[in-house]
Amino acid sequence: MKGIIGKKVGMTQVYDDKGVLIPVTVIEAGPCVVIGVKTKERDGYSALQVGFGVRKAKNTSQSILGNVVKAGLADNPPAFIREFRSENDPAEEIGSQIKADIFAEGEFLDISGTTKGKGFAGVMKRHHFHGGRDGHGGGWHRKPGSIGCREKPGNVIKGKRMAGQLGNSTRTVQNLRLVKVSVDENLLFVRGAVPGPNGNTVIVKKAKKK
Repeated sequence: MKGIIGKKVGMTQVYDDKGVLIPVTVIEAGPCVVIGVKTKERDGYSALQVGFGVRKAKNTSQSILGNVVKAGLADNPPAFIREFRSENDPAEEIGSQIKADIFAEGEFLDISGTTKGKGFAGVMKRHHFHGGRDGHGGGWHRKPGSIGCREKPGNVIKGKRMAGQLGNSTRTVQNLRLVKVSVDENLLFVRGAVPGPNGNTVIVKKAKKK
């Protein structure tokens, strides 16, 4: 599974070869440093552990510092660490870099990110309920209405749509076409929208369903 950690830069527009205007999201993909290599013989599965960004060593746990020593990142540990599994043992070595050139134009990608957190929200904003009537004595304009029965089942069913936390959750958008790759700047131009605000960390993988 090809994958890389990146940062959402923002949205813009580009023209293709036929002059069609395409809305794209710009992602700064890497460079990511390989900090660990998993093999089937030693670990039971094949994967790459990669790091992205930089954080202060004093703000990093000892377990992470010990994990990045072999990659030479003890003084500048990565801010984000993820593991990407593969079918065969990876050919990369610890300390090598993964850049945006692992993807090619025309590929389809699955991109995961954390959506914008919007705090506590009612059912009309969170689940798009219509609400109650505004006239003729209606006293529950934005209330959810009945949420269960008295005797049977006698409790609120699990998964009932109610008011609560809106946003700030991991979401994946599948099958986004890669329109352009800027190898020198490590930028990916992906058609469509990507979850989260600008500057949000995202996980970019090769599409599973294509």
